[in-house]
Amino acid sequence: MKTVYLDHCATTPLHPDVLKAMLPFLRDSFGNPSSIHAPGRKAKEAIEEARGRVAALIGANASEIVFTSGGTEANNLAIQGIARARKDCGNHIITSSIEHHAVLKTCQYLERNGFTVTCLPVDHHGIVNPEDVKKALTDKTILVSVMHANNEVGTIEPIDEIGRIVTERGITFHTDAVQSAGKLPLNVKEMSVDLLSISAHKFYGPKGIGALYIREGIRIDPILYGGEQEKGVRSGTENVASIVGFGTACELANKAVPVLGDKIRKLRDSLQERISTAVPGLTINGHPVSRLPNCLSVSIPGIMGETILRDLDARGIAVSSGSACTSHSVEISHVLSAMGLTKETAQGTVRMSLGIMNTPDEIEYAAASFVEVVEKLKTLSEIENSLGSRRCY
Repeated sequence: MKTVYLDHCATTPLHPDVLKAMLPFLRDSFGNPSSIHAPGRKAKEAIEEARGRVAALIGANASEIVFTSGGTEANNLAIQGIARARKDCGNHIITSSIEHHAVLKTCQYLERNGFTVTCLPVDHHGIVNPEDVKKALTDKTILVSVMHANNEVGTIEPIDEIGRIVTERGITFHTDAVQSAGKLPLNVKEMSVDLLSISAHKFYGPKGIGALYIREGIRIDPILYGGEQEKGVRSGTENVASIVGFGTACELANKAVPVLGDKIRKLRDSLQERISTAVPGLTINGHPVSRLPNCLSVSIPGIMGETILRDLDARGIAVSSGSACTSHSVEISHVLSAMGLTKETAQGTVRMSLGIMNTPDEIEYAAASFVEVVEKLKTLSEIENSLGSRRCY
């Protein structure tokens, strides 16, 4: 059976060059980078080389990169770190309704501990209006956190404009760039951001490693205490092999982003055209233009996305859905709800996200399989409806 992986927004395969770079630090070069002997110095040198590569990917200085265990920790460090460092200046935080849970739940935690959080709405494309950000700012606002690109529908936010509005007021601005790093060109100076989160496994690096860009001059309190690694901002013995792999993934992405972005976009558009033409009533979620080149979120009212996912999985095709089924209920995506999708439409949502290793033949197979699955499920649904059943496929 053919296998087609179309869930690259969830995670990506490890690039062979990344694995090759990591292996020496998993075998022979195992020194603790805090040690002053030769094995320790070698590990430390490898970390600093990787730090420079991560910085180069986003147009930062190496001294502005702090390694974390991934995007979730980077988001927590950014939001909690600023909240703690600036609590004497104010207690107001602004974010958006479509953020990753690593941001939303951190804000909810702070809200339970004396902070005020404004959660901004989005339009039907998932776009945050910069004017809404401007209107929400108060003299108590200490942080604004708006993601660069959404993980479910791929919409790219107007971060440059939001950044200018926020930083002109002297307020710290954070963006979660976990989905866009390695897929889009990024430059932290042009984006007017103070803090930016990225994660290696979203662009062919290892899981369990990420980074937070902290603009020089921004004071941030740690959320982990210990041995004062990473300039005291993130204590804990560094994950040397993964950091090296992260640096290699950044170097590869830095060289290939423009070319591979165009290639993947063409495959994504081909997939979109094939299924849109063949499936009546199918709608595309997210902004039609300002969207990640690899992301395609579609909805088909009346058919459960989870059912489509399982049927595609049986054909060797890996995708994700827009809701999570439990034994008692179906939890609708907060992103789709914020964009105004009805419950029925949100339940019928499937996300397909492409990667650098996907081929035209795979896309053709995936499109044909998707159409066949939807047609089968629609037929079953019509039969059930004619018999008076309320089952939803």
